Amino acid sequence: MATTRGILVDITKCIGCRSCEQGCKQIHGFPTDTELKLSTTALTIVEEHGDRFVRRMCMHCQDPACASACLVGALKKSGAGPVTYDAGKCIGCRYCLVACPFSVPRYEWTKLVPYVKKCDMCAERQAKGQLPACVEACPVQASISGTREEILAEAQRRILNDSKYVKRIYGSEEAGGTSVFFISDVPFEKLGFAAPPKQPLPLLTASALGDGPTVILVGGALLSGLYWITQRRALVALAEAREKSAKEGS
Repeated sequence: MATTRGILVDITKCIGCRSCEQGCKQIHGFPTDTELKLSTTALTIVEEHGDRFVRRMCMHCQDPACASACLVGALKKSGAGPVTYDAGKCIGCRYCLVACPFSVPRYEWTKLVPYVKKCDMCAERQAKGQLPACVEACPVQASISGTREEILAEAQRRILNDSKYVKRIYGSEEAGGTSVFFISDVPFEKLGFAAPPKQPLPLLTASALGDGPTVILVGGALLSGLYWITQRRALVALAEAREKSAKEGS
């Protein structure tokens, strides 16, 4: 059985050099221009929040809502950790955009044959024993990689042994847990991090998107999950409208 891999991002160590962005772009053959938001040619970015630098990328959920929402199995959680995408299966329904609680997948609106784009944690590189490109590129080890258990243990060690850290590992519980974790000396809410429900979302996602059996709505946790997905649906619809409007005006 494959060992699940993970990534730890220590926000206190990031110097904003954007080497992770460039490493990712180079490995995928993308233009090397700096981009301020995730896009089809920027699968990881560094955001500035005051004097802190915060990476954004796919969180590679343990039980990913995007994969649950996909009608054709184009998105899958691998035993090694990454959530991978098979463009050959994709039918362009964009349910994954609605389902993702972290607003990660992007869609190639300007192409005649569009695909979804998202980080796959360099699954092929890791299968060969190599580091993810973003981790390898970081000159100060603000991002490190290892088994999920090792990464969680290291994150726990840091936040317990150094009083500067917020006593929380982002990604350890969010959306049922992820394979990418963040630690910080600033509350995550002040750094623009999403606040999804703690329980896994696939069952709720399938029900909300009409891709599954009827689910009996029991308890506040279930209702909060449905509310989250409804809000995400509205946000994605708004983003799509703005994207189309921008194209028509260009």
